[in-house]
Amino acid sequence: MRLVIAEDTALLREGLAGLLEDAGHSVVARVGDADSLLAVVAEHEPDLAIVDVRMPPTYEDEGMRAAVDIRRMFPATAVLVVSQHVESRHAVELVSSGGGFGYLLKDRVLDVDDFLEAAARVSAGGSALDPEVVKQLLAPPEDDALADLTPREREVLGLMAEGRTNAGIARQLWLTEKTVETHVSSILGKLGLPLDGDTHRRVLAVVTYLRGASPA
Repeated sequence: MRLVIAEDTALLREGLAGLLEDAGHSVVARVGDADSLLAVVAEHEPDLAIVDVRMPPTYEDEGMRAAVDIRRMFPATAVLVVSQHVESRHAVELVSSGGGFGYLLKDRVLDVDDFLEAAARVSAGGSALDPEVVKQLLAPPEDDALADLTPREREVLGLMAEGRTNAGIARQLWLTEKTVETHVSSILGKLGLPLDGDTHRRVLAVVTYLRGASPA
């Protein structure tokens, strides 16, 4: 996997690079601001960009806006946001753009192998969303789209949005895979979404439906 890292904190940037290189991946560029990120993505067209949300000059949402630009201009480059903050406005737009997107919270990444697996999954076109990010993305609007779901269906929906397969949900909730399939079918039916065989597109469709494809 070829990747670039955009992180303004030098120690964290170098630490991530070392971790990924030790795992056998190629870090083709390391930058500390959003403008440089877009430049190196254009130059190298990596498989994955690992991006912080708040970077110079304003330390607001430069990284997320750059991530949106990457997904629009370089669709072959997946994006994994790794941040201390949940920036839901652009996250909804990114989730709605299709597969190859992840959002992890720095303070909640507790296992190196889990992080490396999430990076590989996103690079391959899948998704990886921290449960806290999912919680905020699934916060119901005034006209609660989740109102018709049972508590168990809401639980299954949250795990779907994290990027888990039916088998993964079954293991997490101690259910049979067939039972999970029944819940998923019911959820998509209640939300007016088609049931198909593409897990990641299904997750994206659910999140998009709940919050709207465009930011508020």
